[in-house]
Formats: sequence, structure tokens, C-alpha cells
Amino acid sequence: MTAGTAGAAGAAPGVVVTGIGATTPLGGDVPSSWARLLAGESGVRELPHPWAGEVDVRIAGLLATEPVEELGANRCRRIDRIQQAAVVAAREAWRWAGAPAVEPERLAAVVGTGVGGVSTLLAQDEIRKVRGLRMMSPYAMPMLLPNGPASAVALEVTARAATLAPAGACASGAEAIVLGAMLIAAGQADVAVVGGAEAPLAPVTVAALDRLGGLSRRGGDLAGAARPFAADRAGFVMAEGAPNLVLERADHARARGAEVLGVVAGHGVTSDAHHVTTPDVRGQIRAARAALHAAGLSGTDIAHVSAHATGTPVGDQVEADAIAEAVGLHPAVTSVKGATGHLLGGSGPLAAAFALLTMRDSVIPATVNLECQDPAIKLDVVAGAPRPAVVDTALVQAFGFGGHNVAVVLTKG
Repeated sequence: MTAGTAGAAGAAPGVVVTGIGATTPLGGDVPSSWARLLAGESGVRELPHPWAGEVDVRIAGLLATEPVEELGANRCRRIDRIQQAAVVAAREAWRWAGAPAVEPERLAAVVGTGVGGVSTLLAQDEIRKVRGLRMMSPYAMPMLLPNGPASAVALEVTARAATLAPAGACASGAEAIVLGAMLIAAGQADVAVVGGAEAPLAPVTVAALDRLGGLSRRGGDLAGAARPFAADRAGFVMAEGAPNLVLERADHARARGAEVLGVVAGHGVTSDAHHVTTPDVRGQIRAARAALHAAGLSGTDIAHVSAHATGTPVGDQVEADAIAEAVGLHPAVTSVKGATGHLLGGSGPLAAAFALLTMRDSVIPATVNLECQDPAIKLDVVAGAPRPAVVDTALVQAFGFGGHNVAVVLTKG
């Protein structure tokens, strides 16, 4: 995904953000999620599912508000939980943007996911085994496919320019931002609803990540289980949720008098081709530098970094080293995952949404649970309490298993 240079960056001139929406473990919408993040609260809870006793890790970031409250029972029966969350977030983002008057053929939907409709897959297979094929839902296939969230959002807003569903593991939603910006910059759309969605809480996914050694086992300390950048970090907390952004061609937004939350100034996408789960600092450095180059900025111009930092011993250190090399030690850094848990494919757009609010409100949220920063991490990580600061530029990062690296530069609108 490039703008003239192979394998590195893509500029997105004239692409702005006019709406954000999210349903998260902190709240059922953006204002409530933002308020609880600034208050240093946590959305991590004990798993209430009947199967929780089958797994060793029994905590997760659970949605604060059930989608059925917004969508109704009939709609929810026909779409997987991941699609439900995506539609709830898209509705809020679309309302926030003022429901842009745009021809459907000029409107795109790009929503990524790392896991897809795993709950439907498992539930329908159990029905098949116990009750027979004819008792399976006729909606099972569209509910379990990984393009489900993108398709559901496209149907919600009548997007006919393109419906794309990147599946880059935990970088999926950040890839969606890049793809949406590229569609607009290339003249193929005027508006794009972009983001990520995840509803990964199932016994096989929890057990698989635990078997990999990725999950925090601080089961007796629910609120303190996710500890990005901390000396005693020991893994991440899985979470469900969906954040969406409305991207828009700048002149299109100006013509209708829309509020501009920020500008997608540049982005970089790289691949490690190194190891399926262990990150390579070089790939992360290249992504950040590519995003800066596309934005026409240098590392010294970045005031704030919304880090991927999930709370794993290796991942946080590699990212910290990459930030120090590509950007420097001066930016105020935060990770929202101490409060929300890790939304996997939804993590990048959620970090972007909070970065936009950071610029709007001139306050950087603290990294929740960072009581003692790892001395090997030399970054200026915001901890303890939110930090008042005028922020005009922010770097948002997301990385995924398989070597996916995405960096997005946002500037104040």
C-alpha cells in the first residue's frame, strides 16, 4: 500500500474524520467510554459464560451495553454478535458525522476483524452434532464469515462504492482506516465508514491464546489484569467491541459544514516476514517512518503516540524500542488497553478514536494500571492521571500476528 514507494506508505491528502462511534467494555458509546477512560476505570470483568469453567483464564473486557438494546431481538437473531457491535458503532459514527448526504455509489464500508463470527461457528456446529443439519440457522453462513461486520455496516448505511473486510489479525481495524483513506484519496469514494469489530470470547479462542502464553492470568485482580508497559506485565486481556470512524473527502466535508475531528495525514503499512507471533522492531520502525514521510512530518513533530501496547513482555518492549528509534523519546505515550482490554481487530480504530478526542479536549488519558514502569522502557508514558496537553499531531499504531504493522498519523482539523 504505497504512494510511489514500494512496500511502505500511502498518503491520504484531504481525508478528514467527521464522526466516531464505539461500543466498548467501558461504555455503549463514545462519550461514556471516553469519560470512564479518563477516570481510570476498567472494563475487565469475570467471564459470565456457561463455558467459562472449561478454560483457565476467566476474565475479559465485556461489552458494557448489550447490542440488543439498540438493535432489538429480531435483528440480533439474524446477525452474529460481532456484526451487532459493528452496526451499533456505525450508527453512532454516522449520527456524529451528521448523516452525510452522499450518493451510495460514493460511499464505502471498510471494517476489519481478526477472528470473525466464531460464536456462531461453534454454536451452529454444536446444533449440527446434537440436533441435526436441518436445525441449523439459515443465517449461519453470513453470520460466521469474516466479512460479516463490513457487510452489516454496508447494509446499514447503504454503501455501494466498496465493501472491504481486511483480516490482518490485531491490525485489521487499522488496515481498514488505511484502505478507507486510500479509496477516498484515489477518487473512488467521497465518504467511508471504517473501523474494526471483534466478539472473540469463545472457549476455543480463549484457550488458544492462553496456550500461546499471550493472556494475563491475574484472575484475582480483574481491574489490574491488563498492565501495558508495566514492569510486572504478564499478558493481555481479550476484549470485545467495535469502533468506527467516518472518513470524508475534505472538500466534501467543508461543503456541508461538517465538524472535522482530525485529518488522516499519512499512513504506513509494512510486513515483518519474520515470525508468526514474535514482532520485529525493524518492521514497526519502517511503518512509523513511512507514515511520517507520507504526512510530511518528522518524529519531532509528533506530540502523542497512542501505542498498540497490549501488556505482553516482548511486544511492549519491541514497540517501545521502535517508537524511540522512529519518533524519539519526547512524545507523551499511552495505551488504552489497561482500561479496555485488547479488542484485537478493533484495537487500532479505538486508539484512533481516543487520539482524536485527545486532540479535541487537550488531555491525554493515562495508561491504566501503570504503577511501576519497566525501567527498560525509556518512553514518556502517561500514568497515574490524565495529562493536560495541547496535541496537534498523534501517531496511532497497531500490529498483528503474522507480521502486520500499521501506523497512522492524525493531525488536528
